[in-house]
Amino acid sequence: MTAPTVTLPGQTAGIWAIDPGHSEVSFTVRHLMSKVRGTFTDFSGEVVVADDLRRSTAHAQIAIASVDTRNEQRDTHLRSPEILHAERHPHMTFQVTGVRDDGGDYVVAGDLTIAGVTRPVELAVEFLGVDADPWGGIRAGFCATTQISRKNFGIDFNIPLEGDKLLLGDKIDIQLEIQAVRQN
Repeated sequence: MTAPTVTLPGQTAGIWAIDPGHSEVSFTVRHLMSKVRGTFTDFSGEVVVADDLRRSTAHAQIAIASVDTRNEQRDTHLRSPEILHAERHPHMTFQVTGVRDDGGDYVVAGDLTIAGVTRPVELAVEFLGVDADPWGGIRAGFCATTQISRKNFGIDFNIPLEGDKLLLGDKIDIQLEIQAVRQN
């Protein structure tokens, strides 16, 4: 017996390009006693929606040099060989390997590559809908979140503090706000 086809309301099969002007790639990491938020401002990607959502694919590329935490000194350090090594690894990428319905919510599995290290990651995805835009296009909206360990990607930099504490936390929360425009 075959499983029923999984679809999204209003979403049609085809190629959808991420619109960076209406999307955001952001992260949060513990720094000292608070959390620092940042974004990547240069990214691209496309979503290929299949008739059965489970067979859909997507690919995204994010320019490491575009990291912005509203502190140029910190951003320069993040790009350095001690952390993300933007010169050697100018992009982080995400390639979808599977999509599944999780009781009305969706989980997107894929391979995330940061600083030359690839690890499987799952994103919890909320589908926000599909609608026409004022410019004659059709747009789809998604929110996605996940948490990764930076150490799993070989990013071990830290500074010890008093009382066995560290400057940076290991866990990084990733948030995506994506609008994609239908291409065909």
